[in-house]
Amino acid sequence: MSSSPSKPDKAHYDNSDSRAGEDGTRWGRVLNQIAEAPFWNSRWAQYGTALLAFLLFALVISVPLDLMEQAIFAACTFGMALLLRRTKGRVTTLAMMTLSISASTRYIWWRLTDTVGFENWLDGFFGFGLVMAELYAFAVLLIGYFQTAWPLGRKPVPLPADSSRWPSVDVFIPTYNEPLDVVKQTVFSAMSIDWPADRLKVFVLDDGRRSEFRKFCEEIGVGYKVRGNNRSAKAGNINEALKTTDGEYVAIFDCDHIPTRSFLQVCMGWFFKDPKLAMLQTPHVFFSPDPFEKNLNTFHSTPNEGELFYGIVQDGNDLWNASFFCGSCAIIKREPLMEIGGIAIETVTEDAHTALKLNRKGYNTAYLEIPQAAGLATESLSGHVGQRIRWARGMAQIARIDNPLLGPGLKFGQRLCYLNAMLHFFYGLPRLIFLTAPLAYLFFGAHVFQATALMISAYALPHLAHASITNSRIQGRYRYSFWNEVYESVLAWYIMRPVLMAFINPKLGKFNVTAKGGVIEEAYFDWGIARPYLILLLANLVGFAIGVWQLTFQPDAEVTTLVINMIWTSYNIILSSASLAVASESRQVRVTPRVAAALPAAIRLENGKVLTCQTDDFSQHGLGLTVPEGVQIPTGTRLQVSLFRSDDEGIFPAVVTFGGKGRLGVRFDNLSLAQQAELASLTFSRADAWVGTWGQRQQDKPLSSLGGVMAIGVRGIRQLMTNIVKSARPRTTSNAK
Repeated sequence: MSSSPSKPDKAHYDNSDSRAGEDGTRWGRVLNQIAEAPFWNSRWAQYGTALLAFLLFALVISVPLDLMEQAIFAACTFGMALLLRRTKGRVTTLAMMTLSISASTRYIWWRLTDTVGFENWLDGFFGFGLVMAELYAFAVLLIGYFQTAWPLGRKPVPLPADSSRWPSVDVFIPTYNEPLDVVKQTVFSAMSIDWPADRLKVFVLDDGRRSEFRKFCEEIGVGYKVRGNNRSAKAGNINEALKTTDGEYVAIFDCDHIPTRSFLQVCMGWFFKDPKLAMLQTPHVFFSPDPFEKNLNTFHSTPNEGELFYGIVQDGNDLWNASFFCGSCAIIKREPLMEIGGIAIETVTEDAHTALKLNRKGYNTAYLEIPQAAGLATESLSGHVGQRIRWARGMAQIARIDNPLLGPGLKFGQRLCYLNAMLHFFYGLPRLIFLTAPLAYLFFGAHVFQATALMISAYALPHLAHASITNSRIQGRYRYSFWNEVYESVLAWYIMRPVLMAFINPKLGKFNVTAKGGVIEEAYFDWGIARPYLILLLANLVGFAIGVWQLTFQPDAEVTTLVINMIWTSYNIILSSASLAVASESRQVRVTPRVAAALPAAIRLENGKVLTCQTDDFSQHGLGLTVPEGVQIPTGTRLQVSLFRSDDEGIFPAVVTFGGKGRLGVRFDNLSLAQQAELASLTFSRADAWVGTWGQRQQDKPLSSLGGVMAIGVRGIRQLMTNIVKSARPRTTSNAK
């Protein structure tokens, strides 16, 4: 393997910019022509250009300017960025990154050389704390640009026409305490994967050792494996199964991640093309809303917390041969996996650590951005926080015991990609510093910048504005502006301590299973989870009130400095309020969420009449149907529903649960195991089940996104007041007269 990323194969990669589109302007075409000129093939030209660029960059970031000069410089460079933003293409994206890096590096240089001459210990305490948080954010920004500058855009590779050459595959479905109903769908869909039957074996790995699971597996004819202990949790469960199975490849699915029938045929071709490929990962897609989407009512309208990773970051990692194993929806080649001792057990993020070990051994890892499975998201905010704590603790453990910057086997790009993944989970303390930094001045009069307010604005605003519009362009349809701050604000307090403690002592903490398939019968406000957000909100409200008082009653107040800190405090109030809105849990009464899909269907009534219709949505327990206007079928009516795929038809007994206005809801009626398996193959297992909704959101508009976050903040304040009033009311008993 070379130290530079491998060249894309023209037969299997799409080198057009799928996120930004083809260059449609004259300037864009000129830039691309310059970038593709033969001149750049000369090594001397490359070295000379790099040296010149470095010298110019050093000059740009270090030359001292007064207030007016800096303002003019910032206005010109930001104007260039706005013009580039109108031009499509990857080259112009790189140009925007360059401008952003210049503005941010210039700010950091000025920050370190001109603003840290603190005059007392109070200024120094708060000031150096803010500087360290800014340096952390700057490092993450730079490595993030490196990581996502040129997503690889890997495409499927066809399998050999002779299916006798296709390898044997063991499908592992580890489970511990999840309900059988949740696991069933994954097992049925795994059984329907299109692959030669003599080379596909499905195994349920039951660490819960439950008799109903054993019986279910025996009835449908899939493997069932247990062990005598639960050492090393999921990783240990998989490693134990590896000892008694022999497939050349292992496909792993969390027990709530339902694979499509095309999974192996879409993914396996890359293992034929690249003999050194040890692992291929596909996206994690969820057909139920996570707590943010559910509680904020943003499901299908705003990208969720994980979409950036699977939409952009993993694809960027792939260029540098640093794609991560994510624990599910992936294929691993058995021989390399056994060479590294199986799934890693040293940390609680066994998946990413396993990929790191494979890369250290010289094996390749890959990412294919085609959704080939979908699962259940965490239902409650507390469960979501617990899952993120485990991820954060595990990445801190890896950073401590197997740091990617150290040790053998990794190339420079791989080291940076892994490093950024670990740095990301250290955001807890920096985020809390940003949420409280202006209070140092409002409460204590501490000057965290030894500079005038106007100079701070002239340097800081370009840094923030460039980063905002550049990330908006890169992340586009996978992360909207300002939402990252909401996600981090919700989690910061909870991951800060586990991350720091795990970095100090990697043995602290244990694996916790994320609960799936539950219900929330009544809406409630999670006061326990919300306590840190409430404290932050109150502190920032008090700080803002102090600022107003000083502007009103102190004639010698530093007006500009006060205004800047109050604006910053206002933004922190918005973020704290939005965090409170997430803590207001909405009801979730369905154990099995419904998936929106328009599938051809037909209804057969007991009198023999047949109505052609289509589905609105489906779940393993029922369907929503669009029927012809005027059709009235009473609730409780028994009928048969047909679902179709090509020439295949599945017929399922059902009972009407509601009807009216061209819609009909039906519940399946006592389906046999064979019928449940057939239903899964016609719904969840369809090859196109999840592809149509992936990456199809509208492009981010930063101002609109800011407005959306502000609206969520207002909603959080309103919900807080409502719940305070509810808590203050005297409780009544059911037998009160």
